Amino acid sequence: MIRTLLAAAMAGSLLVAPPADAAPAKVTDPARYVDPLIGSAGGGNTYPGAVRPFGMISWSPTTTAGDQTNAAGANGYAYNTPRVRGFALTHVNGAGCHPGAAGDVPIMPFAGDVTSSPTADTRDEIYASNFSHDNELAEPGHYRVGLDSGATADLAVTTRAGVGEFTFPAGKTANLLFRVSNSLNGSEDAEITIDPATRTVTGSVLTGAFCGRRANGGINNRKSYYRLYFVASFDKAFSGTGTWVNDQLRPGATTASGGEGYATGADRAGRGSGGYVSFADTDVTMKVGISYTSLDAARKNLSAEVKPKDDVESVAADAREAWSKQLRSIEIAGGTEDQRTTFYTALYHSFLQPNIASDVDGTYLGSDFAVHRLARGQRAQYGNFSGWDQYRAHTQLLALLEPGVAGDFAQSLYNLAQQNGGVWDRWVHVNGPTHVMTGDPSAPTLAGFYAMGVRNFDVRGAFDSLVRQATVPHPSGLSDAGCPGQCEGQRPNLAEYERLGYAPQDTCHCWGGAAETLEDATADFALADWASRLGRGAEYRELMPRASWWRNTFNPAATPEGGYQQARLANGSWVQPFSATSDVGFAQGTSATYTWMVQHDVSGLAAAMGGPSVAAARLDAFFHRPDGSWATGGDGFRYDPTNEPGIHTPWLYNGLGQPWKTQETVRAMASLVYRTGPSGLPGNDDLGTMSAWYVFAALGMYPQTPSRAEMLLSSPMFEKAWVKRDDGPTITVSAPRASATNIYVQSVSVNGKATDRSWLPEQVINGGGSITVTVGATPNTTWGKDLPVDHAQH
Repeated sequence: MIRTLLAAAMAGSLLVAPPADAAPAKVTDPARYVDPLIGSAGGGNTYPGAVRPFGMISWSPTTTAGDQTNAAGANGYAYNTPRVRGFALTHVNGAGCHPGAAGDVPIMPFAGDVTSSPTADTRDEIYASNFSHDNELAEPGHYRVGLDSGATADLAVTTRAGVGEFTFPAGKTANLLFRVSNSLNGSEDAEITIDPATRTVTGSVLTGAFCGRRANGGINNRKSYYRLYFVASFDKAFSGTGTWVNDQLRPGATTASGGEGYATGADRAGRGSGGYVSFADTDVTMKVGISYTSLDAARKNLSAEVKPKDDVESVAADAREAWSKQLRSIEIAGGTEDQRTTFYTALYHSFLQPNIASDVDGTYLGSDFAVHRLARGQRAQYGNFSGWDQYRAHTQLLALLEPGVAGDFAQSLYNLAQQNGGVWDRWVHVNGPTHVMTGDPSAPTLAGFYAMGVRNFDVRGAFDSLVRQATVPHPSGLSDAGCPGQCEGQRPNLAEYERLGYAPQDTCHCWGGAAETLEDATADFALADWASRLGRGAEYRELMPRASWWRNTFNPAATPEGGYQQARLANGSWVQPFSATSDVGFAQGTSATYTWMVQHDVSGLAAAMGGPSVAAARLDAFFHRPDGSWATGGDGFRYDPTNEPGIHTPWLYNGLGQPWKTQETVRAMASLVYRTGPSGLPGNDDLGTMSAWYVFAALGMYPQTPSRAEMLLSSPMFEKAWVKRDDGPTITVSAPRASATNIYVQSVSVNGKATDRSWLPEQVINGGGSITVTVGATPNTTWGKDLPVDHAQH
C-alpha cells in the first residue's frame, strides 16, 4: 500500500500517504532499566548491592544457608536463600569459585542483646535474619532491605566510601556487628578498634585466597595478598561496646584481633574476631571509607567523597546520575521492555569492573605488598582481572566504550607484572596473582586495547614485557604448584613448548596441553599482530609462525567423522582413548568446544576440517540437538553458552560464508539463555564477560579476533543504537525493522555505501561511522559472501 501511495504522490495525485510509524524514542534514563538482581540466582554469581561504575566499594548482603564458614552464594548473595548475616564492603562480580572473592567486613544490624560471641554462632542461627524480597530494593548505587528482625539497612556509595542508614525496632537494643574476620574465603588476620569518644570504628582484614577451596589446585591459593582497611563514623553516640575473639565475648571491650584461616567447615568454625557498637536510638547513620593501603588513606577517601551533610538519599541520587551517564555510552531506541532491561543490566554488569584499587591521593597496594604511587599520566590503578574469561568479550567492550579506563587498566596490569618479577598473572584479584585458569590472556587483552586505539599506557614497556614472558622461560614454568587449576607458570614449560610446537599433556605443567596450545597460539598471534603495528619486525617474524601451532594439536584422524583438538604427549603420540566430549587436555570445556577456538585463523581451521561447507555442517551439529532444537548446555558434544571457551562460535559462520546462520544462532542464544529475573544469566558472569556477550549480540556485532578491532556482523536487536567512545567518535547502528522475527540481514550499508562484507573494518570501530542494517524474516543467503580476512600466516 505504501508503494502505491508513494507512486500516486509522485504522479501528482491528491492522495496523501499516512504518516509512517513514529520512530521509537531514545532511552533517556537507562538506569531505570537496570535490575541488579539479574544473575543473583541460577549460577550467575552477581551481587545486588550498592556500587558505582568501576567502584572500589560494593556494599552488598552476605546471605547464609546455615554455615558461617561459607555463604549461600558464590559471591555472597543467593536470591533463593534470603537470610543475611551482614552487609560486606567489597565484592567481585560473577566469579566462578564458591566462595568467590572478597566479601570483606560484613556489617550486621542486630536487634536485641548481644549475649554470646557471633563467631560462636557457627550456623548463623542467632545473629542473622531472614528477609522477604518484597522488602528489598536494588538499584544502581543503592540497596535497601527490611529484615524480618525489624531492622532495616539502607545503603548508598561513592567510589571508595558509603553511607548507611540503619533503623531498629523500638524496645530492642540496636547494635551493629562488625564481623571483621569473616571475609568470604576467611582471613589470616583481622583487627578492630572502637573509639566511643570520636564515635568511630576502625579496623582491617588480611585476606585473599581466591579459589582457595577448589579441588584442582586451590589449596595452593590459601594465602593472603591484601589487607583491607576501613574507617566508620556515626552520627549517634554509642550506648555500649564489645568485642569477641573465637567463642569469647568481651562486653565493654574496644579492641580485638584474630583471623579465621582459609579452611571451611569444622576446620574453621568458631574462629575469628569482631566487635559491636550499641545505640539508644532506633535510627543510626554510618559513613564508611575503605582503602587497601592504610587507615589514614581510608579516612582521606571518606573525607574526599562523602561530605558532612551527605545522607543515603543524596549519595544514592548522585550514584544514579553517575550510572545514567555511564550507561548512556550506548543509547538505544526500540526493542521490548524486557530487551531494554536485559540490555542495560548487561551493560551495568560490564561496567562493574575493573575495580579502582587506588586511593584519592594516588597510592595503591602493589602485587609485592608494598604501597606504590600511580605511574605518570595514570589516573587510577585498577584490580580484578579474570583474564581467561574477559579477553573473549569484556575487554573489547571496555576498549570500545571506555578507552581511557582501558589504558589505565593496561598500565595497572603492567605495574602489577613489574612488581611480580615480570610475570603477568592470568587472574588478578585486587593486587594479588592467583594463577587461576590457563593461557596468557594479558597478551590478547593489551594487543586488543592497542588495536582499538587505546594509547594511554606504557605501550612499548608493556609490549616488551609480554614478549619476554612469551619467549624467555621462567622458573615457575616447571612447577606443578597449584596445578591443574591454578598452575603458577604463566607460560608453563615454555622451553618444551618451543621445542615441540605444542604443550605436551605429560610434561607441560599446565591444566591441559591442548587448551594451553590454543591459548598460547591466540596470545602469540596477538603479540605478533601488535608487533607489526609497532614496526617490530623481529618479534613479528618470531611469533607469527607460533600462531599456527594450534595445528600441532589438531588431529585430523581423531574420529571417523572428522578432526578435533586432542591432547598430545611429549613423544608425539596422541593421548588415548579419545572422545570429543572428554575434557582431558582442556580447561572447563571439551574437545568439541575447544576445537573451534581459532578465531585468528578460521579459514585455516575450515581447511583442516575439509573446507568451509564441511566446517559449517559441523557447526550445525554443534548448535543443534539431533531433534533440531537448539543446544543450550549440558551436552559435552554441543555448544555450551554458560562458559567462555566457545562463546565466539555463533559468529564463526561469517567466516564460512553462511552469515545468515550466525544471525539466527546469535538471536536464538540471546533469547533462550538471557532473560530478566534473578536467573537471567546463562552462567557465571565472570567479571562482566557473559554480560558483554549480550551487549555485543544486541548491537549485532562481535570481535572477529580478541586482539584486533574488526567486528563480525549479525542482526541488531534494536531499531537504533548510538555507541559512544568516551567523548570520541560515535558509531550509529540503525536497523529500522528490527524485531523478534526480523532476525536476518538483507543488506548493509556503511556510511551510506552498500557492502557485502559481513564484518566492520577497524576504521569504523576506531573512527566512528553509520551502519544501516536492513533486516527481514527470511534468510538472505546471497549477502555476506565476501569472507572476513584472517591475519594469520598460512
